[in-house]
Amino acid sequence: MTPVEPWRFTVLGYQAGLAQPLFLLFVLAGMTLGLLALVGALRRGSRVRALLHERHAERFTPGVSVWRPATQGGLYGLGLALFGFALAQPQCGTKSELTKRRGIDVVVALDASKSMLARDIQPSRLERAKLELTTLLDELKGDRVGLVVFAGDAFIQSPLTSDYSAVKLFLRAVDPEVMPQGGTNVGAALRLSRQVLENADRGSKERVVVLLTDGEDLVGDVAEATEALKDAGVQVLAVGVGSESGEPIPVFDRRGAFVDYKKDAAGETVITRLDRAGLTAIAEATGGTFYFQPRGVAMSQVVERIDQMQKSELESRVTVRYDERFQSFAIPGLALLALGMLLLPSSRRRPSP
Repeated sequence: MTPVEPWRFTVLGYQAGLAQPLFLLFVLAGMTLGLLALVGALRRGSRVRALLHERHAERFTPGVSVWRPATQGGLYGLGLALFGFALAQPQCGTKSELTKRRGIDVVVALDASKSMLARDIQPSRLERAKLELTTLLDELKGDRVGLVVFAGDAFIQSPLTSDYSAVKLFLRAVDPEVMPQGGTNVGAALRLSRQVLENADRGSKERVVVLLTDGEDLVGDVAEATEALKDAGVQVLAVGVGSESGEPIPVFDRRGAFVDYKKDAAGETVITRLDRAGLTAIAEATGGTFYFQPRGVAMSQVVERIDQMQKSELESRVTVRYDERFQSFAIPGLALLALGMLLLPSSRRRPSP
């Protein structure tokens, strides 16, 4: 269900609002309950007077009251209405606060080539990498994250942002089948990642490129791109995805059904393997580290490494905070409900002789 936007308005010159206006339905329910209690009490009184003469009603129906049930229902109704208004989180008055966000800039370079469809890591290299990246985004606190996707070429999938939900949305859209160029060009991914970091507004002191790839088929100027990152003071945390023993690359049709394994020009099945040596060289050349877990992706170690880095002030903004006033309605609502429980609908009195 789509969340309801807060209501904002002005009362006597003060900024006010309701953070959860959907709970106003409880106010309507409380008012309806009180009205039904009043109507029910009046109808019962009318029926008693219709059957008995008014002067005999007290004798034959001792302790029966018309207004006690109405009052009790009214107390319950008004108490529920006040509680509903409290749950709607009424706010009145504002405070301005300076909010500072501290962290580092992280660019994730994700390999989306066809070799990432291999299933030596379940459900596939790419899907497992996406899952681990989601875990990384859940663990980060205040850091800005950008996403670069690459195969034969690289492009920016998401610029640096602290909106992790937006990065997750872009991450789900990554698909090797729609990549414009095949292959694995790690050099292009590293160059573009450095460009994203260099163009960042108020960049952090420490900057990181998290490279997720099997590292196979390195083409282009990887050494030059690595040297440029080293000169810029950017560490590469290379995360190996895949196995060193090798795995064939599955081929799917348009419906996503498995067809066969990828073949080379000679008709032999192509085997993709993790290039541990190449990824280790890239990481160590920039002062970073190569991470590898044989049965998964070593994202927890990457999170620990990022947490240990020096955080910088990435942005500061003035935020407006509304003063909560729900206590003013919750406490009276509780008192009215308690009174309703104490008030009996009738009084037990012995009939007069």
